[in-house]
Amino acid sequence: MARNRRVPEKINVLLVGTGGREHALAWRLSQSPRLGTLWIERGANAGLATLGTPCPEQVSGTLSNNERFRLGKFCDENDIGLVVIGPEDPLANGLTDLLQTEERMVFGPTAAGARLEADKGYAKTLMRSASVPTADGRTFDNHEFARTYIQQRGGSCVVKAAGLAAGKGVVVCQTPEEALAAVDHIMDDRAYGDAGASVVIEERLEGQELSVLALVDGRTISVLDPCQDHKQVGEGDVGPNTGGMGAYCPTPLARRELMADVHRDILIPTVDALRRDGVDFRGVLYAGLMLTPSGPKVLEFNVRFGDPECQPLMSRFQGDLIEVLWRTAAGCLSDAEFDFDGRTACTVVLCSEGYPGDYSKGRVIEGIAQAEKMDGVVVFHSGTTRAEDGTVVTSGGRVLGVTALADDLRTARDRANAACDLIDFEGAFHRRDIGDRVLQLAT
Repeated sequence: MARNRRVPEKINVLLVGTGGREHALAWRLSQSPRLGTLWIERGANAGLATLGTPCPEQVSGTLSNNERFRLGKFCDENDIGLVVIGPEDPLANGLTDLLQTEERMVFGPTAAGARLEADKGYAKTLMRSASVPTADGRTFDNHEFARTYIQQRGGSCVVKAAGLAAGKGVVVCQTPEEALAAVDHIMDDRAYGDAGASVVIEERLEGQELSVLALVDGRTISVLDPCQDHKQVGEGDVGPNTGGMGAYCPTPLARRELMADVHRDILIPTVDALRRDGVDFRGVLYAGLMLTPSGPKVLEFNVRFGDPECQPLMSRFQGDLIEVLWRTAAGCLSDAEFDFDGRTACTVVLCSEGYPGDYSKGRVIEGIAQAEKMDGVVVFHSGTTRAEDGTVVTSGGRVLGVTALADDLRTARDRANAACDLIDFEGAFHRRDIGDRVLQLAT
């Protein structure tokens, strides 16, 4: 579809998603001089709700014919010039496809492109066909075949639910016994629902993890400053995986030579392979990498901004975000100009007791305003809502992303931790060691 390369002076934006990533995007979108009205989803968290106007229509990816009509009518009546889709579920469910049939400008890939994240088996096949370095692995939709493979291969491995599991469907297994239990948990118990109908079993890679996010307009690839995420719930990287306990950027792990290798050997071949599959990928391509002794290898692909990685990225972003996302959707990203603050941003996630398992909701949160009075600190809401009396209360496992800017990582991390200490709700906890992996390398 041909696109006009001239960015409108004013654009009404519909932002899909209700979490911390979307609060960070809305925070930066609201600073654009091009913003007309920012429409947000119903049920947005308490922070996001202060930045936009709630959309009266359903905006998920699985819409009835009547809901499709109402959403299209809403976009027409409110002159929506750009739809920004944050989470993976509506992308995988085809919301972009629906909107593009009505000639909407959409930031986020079609369902075919989102399959790169939604189907880990497909992603493995694509990477093998494109010679993209990744962990050796196999995909199984039969429980007994998976168990037999584990017993035959022996040793440690990683077991992953092949579908979307909110970042929690990955089990790192030291022994075959742990792997067998993981397969039972994912496939038999359906701990992650239909996401566990099949599993990927792959070799366990060792090294430092790196999150490389790039804007892609179908052909042009613009790499953002790399981040490092911290997925495990406990300090020292112990315990079960989560959606992310904290992140920082930039990272000293991303040396110039390494990033050239990632661009040449991973990003370009992946976008080319998608194009051969008929996918004109427009949105965010997120490569979760392991930096092994033999070079970077792909652990997973995501097709949207990471959460929490989006929070330190948006804290440092310099430019007109609406223009950049519009140009990405329009296929003219090469015309966009943006940069990043030279300082380091560190996000520490405040969680509800029990996360990533069961947790309580409705706990009153105090101290957010006090934390945001600290120099360089902004608090992004994730699992929060506003009670009838106006107080902000918890509504999720990951509650707040406390983000701090400073001249170096240690100072940014310490500042974010100090801000976390000013915020209180019953059962609150967070990791205090975000960034320790690279800080220890420097000592």
